[in-house]
Amino acid sequence: MNHNTPLPQAAARPLRHLSEVQRRVLTTAQLRSHGVSPAEMNEQCRSGGPWQQLLPGVYLLHPGPPTSEERLHAVLLYAAREVTASGVPAQPEPGQSHRPVYREAMITGLAALTLHGFTSAPPLLSLDRIDVLVPRLRRLRSTGCAHVLRAASLPAPEEATGVPVAPVPRALTDAVSQLTDAGAVRRLLSEAVRGGHCEPAAVVRELNNAKLLSRPHVVDAVDSLLAEGRAIAEDRLYTMVREFGLPDPVWNVDLRLPGGPHLGGLDAYWPEQAVAVELDTRAPRQDEDALWSEYARKREHLERLGITVVYITPKKLRDGMEQQAAVVRTALMASGDRDPAAYVVVLPR
Repeated sequence: MNHNTPLPQAAARPLRHLSEVQRRVLTTAQLRSHGVSPAEMNEQCRSGGPWQQLLPGVYLLHPGPPTSEERLHAVLLYAAREVTASGVPAQPEPGQSHRPVYREAMITGLAALTLHGFTSAPPLLSLDRIDVLVPRLRRLRSTGCAHVLRAASLPAPEEATGVPVAPVPRALTDAVSQLTDAGAVRRLLSEAVRGGHCEPAAVVRELNNAKLLSRPHVVDAVDSLLAEGRAIAEDRLYTMVREFGLPDPVWNVDLRLPGGPHLGGLDAYWPEQAVAVELDTRAPRQDEDALWSEYARKREHLERLGITVVYITPKKLRDGMEQQAAVVRTALMASGDRDPAAYVVVLPR
């Protein structure tokens, strides 16, 4: 028997409205809605029979090993709080999605990263188990290929290949929490930033919330991640100045008052207009509030001296480079309407 073979004759409803994978992986409730009794399910799953039980209450309607797609849907069917008996409305409207709605369950960890397109994550079929994220209060145990992880509040799921997956920062954190190989952790974090999947700050925030920054191999990987993230952001800043016709600034400088204290480092500075740009690459760790206070004090000090400071986050630079160029251009043009800035010494950083 294969997925094209009809259900036993007692089935009362056709399966035409289901997708191919939904015809091959069904729950006890879904089978019963199609007229299959528990006795018939047991008969079909007998030794050498045409069906098999993949997980508690989840059946694979063909013999042989499941595909990676079937395993994903089986894990979601097992973990979801509620899936309608057929997986979709009985008679979907024209153009309506035939995909099931998995409530309060999403793929996370290495499987999710593979679905997000990470080349450093292993193929789905090589994973002995698939991580699935559910609310903390769910009474659900890990079993078979389903490895249950819990969260106090679930993130908004994204969709990849037709299944709900955790956003990259959360999926990374769930993967890293189970990895002891420093090289594997570094490769995953690096690809997250280099591949444009997310910003370093979002990853560090999730790792911090999960209390993983006390692990030495994670801290080392995060340091490399932040360094790489800053290098990428600096390169985008150079691109912004060049492609949007901004005047050339002096790059990576320190400012000091003549014979006085150090005022702070800047990523770009236009001395004639007294306009500065600083990349906000703060990593949200335990000292985030203190670091933000340092940023605020620095900005206030420079602005008291008549220097306009434009803070740009790597995310804004990536997603809205033209808008950020307009902000800087406006600050440069407005310099003629301000009182002259205090004289400062500009030194290479």
